[in-house]
Amino acid sequence: MTSLLRHALPALLGLLPLAAVALSSDRQQPMYVEADSAEINDQTGISIYRGHVRITQGTLEINARQVTLYSRDGEVRKAVAVGKPATYRQLPDGKTEPVRAEALRMEYLPPEDRLLLFEQARVWQNGDDFRSERIVYDIGLDQVNAGAGNGDRVRITIQPRAKP
Repeated sequence: MTSLLRHALPALLGLLPLAAVALSSDRQQPMYVEADSAEINDQTGISIYRGHVRITQGTLEINARQVTLYSRDGEVRKAVAVGKPATYRQLPDGKTEPVRAEALRMEYLPPEDRLLLFEQARVWQNGDDFRSERIVYDIGLDQVNAGAGNGDRVRITIQPRAKP
């Protein structure tokens, strides 16, 4: 096994807990990470991927300028994505349209199944659109909490639903 593969493989396997974000069938799919460069430190549990970073697993897709993963005991505890903007896309169980999100900075917290969006934050699906400087998206509950509480306005567009 080459030195690069020996060091990169544990880091890539450490990304697997990101599957908690994904459609339940996505968890059985392989995860792919593409970046211009990678720094992996097994001692600190911090891996940094820079330059056109793309993470995919089934329907899950994250694109950013830089992604930093914080791992402990072989499990990703936090993933921070930074971009102009960083983007997230994933098809939830029981939905026909993907949830999309973007922000200048995103923090994914697998233990809490939450996506925190900061600065020019936006979450949208099926024409419904939430914008604020800070949005907390509870992935498991499919719930959005928007607003920073510092006077920034929340902008929401809700599309009319077809009657059954």
